[in-house]
Amino acid sequence: MNCRFDRPRSRDDSDMIWTPKLVEARLAEAAVVLQRLPEPRQQGYFNTWPRHSYEFGDLVEQEPRQTSLPPPSPAAISRMEEALTWTIELDPIDGRIIWLRAHNTPWKAICWKVGLQRSAANERWLYGLCVIAMNLNRQPVPRKRSRRYVIHYVRDFSIEASTV
Repeated sequence: MNCRFDRPRSRDDSDMIWTPKLVEARLAEAAVVLQRLPEPRQQGYFNTWPRHSYEFGDLVEQEPRQTSLPPPSPAAISRMEEALTWTIELDPIDGRIIWLRAHNTPWKAICWKVGLQRSAANERWLYGLCVIAMNLNRQPVPRKRSRRYVIHYVRDFSIEASTV
């Protein structure tokens, strides 16, 4: 994206202006938070055995234990829940491409999964980010215009908003 600032704001500095770059960052954060959520446990099953404390001789041939990140904060979970609803209004293929990119899936795998060429998948991804940004900025999305027009319109709007 050709954005000069990461967080442009409106003239009265009260409301943030969403750009495709900000939407992409928020969706990537939502994907990370979604992966860090703990697995749901089945209720009714528990272990009454005490935790075993290992001695050095027991640990010699064992594989190192996998460390995991702590669970996400409540603020991150609420931002994730907000971002999960953003792709509802999009075409299903566009929404799938956006979520695959948010999970850092390589373009080659995305193209295989959605059945598009790299350039078409990239254009649909940019278009989806632009439509989400326009919806968050409460702008009408032009329905009778091409995807490239919408992408250039939002890019120009982002540059214009960042210079004000």
